[in-house]
Amino acid sequence: MESSPDTTSKLRYSSYFNRSVEEEVATKPLYSLYTSPALQRSASIYTSPFGSMVSAGNSLKGKVRKLCSIFESPKQLPTPPPPSPKPSKLLEFAPKSIQSPVADAPFRLPGTEDRVVIYHTSLRGIRKTFQDCHSTRMIFRGFRVSVDERDISMDVAYRKELQRVLGESHVSLPQVFVKGKYIGGADVIRQLLEAGELVRLLKGLPLGPAKPCANCNDMRFAPCANCNGSRRVFDEDDEQRKRCTECNENGLVRCPLCCS
Repeated sequence: MESSPDTTSKLRYSSYFNRSVEEEVATKPLYSLYTSPALQRSASIYTSPFGSMVSAGNSLKGKVRKLCSIFESPKQLPTPPPPSPKPSKLLEFAPKSIQSPVADAPFRLPGTEDRVVIYHTSLRGIRKTFQDCHSTRMIFRGFRVSVDERDISMDVAYRKELQRVLGESHVSLPQVFVKGKYIGGADVIRQLLEAGELVRLLKGLPLGPAKPCANCNDMRFAPCANCNGSRRVFDEDDEQRKRCTECNENGLVRCPLCCS
């Protein structure tokens, strides 16, 4: 039985189609789609995303830590502060606070509760000492309170008295006592003045004279009337000159008008 041309063409087309499909399936199996290199590479990246991110982060932290260790300077341990020098007895017993120096004063000068006592020197051998003494005297004179100025250059007994009260053989000048209680030197007086505490300390003291002393001009000393400042007197019993017992080593006595 002969087939028609149309049937023959259809069989050829179907046979060609079936052969191409079979060849394609034979050459490329279905599971080959999951074994392609492109998909295998992509699968290796996304199979464990958390693990790859952690490893990348750890490597980045390691690099940053390494760079920091290179550029950072080594940390130095804090060095302990040097020991403070041991203060002398005079500085140890000096008033620690300018708020109430009189209450904490360890040194007392009996018999001077109604005045200010200043141990100073009138010699100009050391400029700073002389300037400190002069400025301290002017501060208290400005308040016009009763001031007892004891010049150790005029009478060595004042130096010995100050050394005995403070318990020191070498004492800087000036040194101030208010109402019989030790205050300190020139630096302490300036601090009290700037803080406004000096007025409170001087409250209640009697006022001093408004004019200088007519006898000594506020020098606090006068020539001895017994020896006229020569330090020698004639003893009629022994018929010889002897040391005057009423004046000091300079032939001076305390002014009887302003230092009585």
